[in-house]
Amino acid sequence: MLLTSDSPLEMCALDAEHVAAVLEDCVDQLAVLGSIISVPDHPTDAETNSIDEIAKLLNGQKHLEGRYEELVMNDKNSSEMSSLKQNMKSSAQAIMKSVKLNPLATENLIKLQQDREYLQDLVAECLEEVSQEGSFEGLIRATVEEREKKNKLQETILREEDARKNVRALQRQLLELKKSKEVEMQSRNEMIAHLKDQLQETRAKTTMERKYIEKECQVQKVMKNKQCQMTEAELQAELENLQIQLEEENKVNKETEMWVKKHHDQLQEKVEYWMDKYEREVDQKSEELSGLKGSKANILLKLQELTLKYQEYEEVVMEDRAQKEKAKKAAEKAELEIRCATKIQAWWKGVMVRRGLGPYAKKKRKEG
Repeated sequence: MLLTSDSPLEMCALDAEHVAAVLEDCVDQLAVLGSIISVPDHPTDAETNSIDEIAKLLNGQKHLEGRYEELVMNDKNSSEMSSLKQNMKSSAQAIMKSVKLNPLATENLIKLQQDREYLQDLVAECLEEVSQEGSFEGLIRATVEEREKKNKLQETILREEDARKNVRALQRQLLELKKSKEVEMQSRNEMIAHLKDQLQETRAKTTMERKYIEKECQVQKVMKNKQCQMTEAELQAELENLQIQLEEENKVNKETEMWVKKHHDQLQEKVEYWMDKYEREVDQKSEELSGLKGSKANILLKLQELTLKYQEYEEVVMEDRAQKEKAKKAAEKAELEIRCATKIQAWWKGVMVRRGLGPYAKKKRKEG
């Protein structure tokens, strides 16, 4: 095959015609194959029996796998595990044999017909592209898409296998949890039985206490009723007294209200009288105050004049008092001098008398 230099996917005209002839022949063969293969509308009895047989084998295989996992979890290495391995191997071989013996089952025929139709359409599109453009990019794209789908399907299968492994691990954990829960349930059942015994004892004790409390409550109820009756009688008497007092208070209140109203009117008249009197006296006193203010001015003038006269008289009195003081002092001094002189004279006279001086001298007697 020769490719052009413009694109690695383009062919020359001769190669394109050769490829187109091959693809056209392939389309025809696929069409003939589609007309040969017939897909029944409903599965036959043989296919149904084959499907049921395969389903039974699969269920038996799952049961054997579950039993084998239980033995592995219990760490039992016995002849049962060997027999289970042999049975699982035989079951797998029987399933493969059943699938090989029924290759053209309805589902397989439907799948084969769908793949043929898809391949026929793809080859027809490629034939048209080769005939018109001389390239087969569509075929490459379809191949890439199918490869991607196959990779995705492979990833899905791997994820499904991981999920199965996780399911098996979870099943083992579930069995372990189930065993632990069974042990816990047994201990709880024992605890429940113990609690039931305690509950019966508590019920018996509670029944006795309840009867005692009921009797005590009845006695307290009777006592409370008597106390309430006595209290009710006292309250009834007190209520009657209060009603009598209330009536008296209402009566006194009415009388007081009438008396207050009467005196209020009287006091109102007195207030009016005293207000008139107050106004008259205020006017009168205002006039008297005006007169007193005028007389006060006159009196102040007179007071000033009298003050001046008093000052003059005071000066005269002070001068007269000073002169009298001087005269008094002079008289006292003169009197003092006289007394002193008199005392000196008396002293001197006494000295002369005692000593016989002067006229008080002793005379000599004459000899006779």
